[in-house]
Amino acid sequence: MDSRRILMHGCCGPCSITTIDILRDQGFEVSAFFYNPNIHPLQEYVRRRDGFLEVCARMGVKVIGRQDEYDSKRWFRNVAFREENRCFHCYADRLERTLSLAKRGGFDFFTTTLLYSKFQQHNRIAELGRDMAGTGKCEFYYYDFREGWNDGIERSKDMGIYRQQYCGCLFSENERYAKELDKS
Repeated sequence: MDSRRILMHGCCGPCSITTIDILRDQGFEVSAFFYNPNIHPLQEYVRRRDGFLEVCARMGVKVIGRQDEYDSKRWFRNVAFREENRCFHCYADRLERTLSLAKRGGFDFFTTTLLYSKFQQHNRIAELGRDMAGTGKCEFYYYDFREGWNDGIERSKDMGIYRQQYCGCLFSENERYAKELDKS
């Protein structure tokens, strides 16, 4: 049987661990791509990128694409005055870039580790991915990777991989820490 090649967009190291395992268990040949211009500030971006690269290295996953692409200005322009719908625009940007790279690389499928998080909008991500793929040769692969949530958390701790405390963007960072202020 020919292997099915999939390009996995990765948002960070912890979200990648069980996603990679599940995809491999399902017979995919996994390559990974890190593209997250939403992450703020730059130091947070670097920690997440490095954690992602470490997970891929330890798990023997080929990483493709540029790893130094951080364009927060572009991201802020994309979501400016769209704060209430920012996640949609953020998902679209990352999925579009992943699909573009997957098509150029001749991949059969593309997916994202955003589907691992209990905090992301799965239906919206799935709809976007399917719409973008259309009837093209590179299909969007939807799977509810949340089934590996607890295992991924424990394994990332055991591996010493940086674990973030918010989605990544300035808005989510503010929301996360505002909740802490409300508790005190």
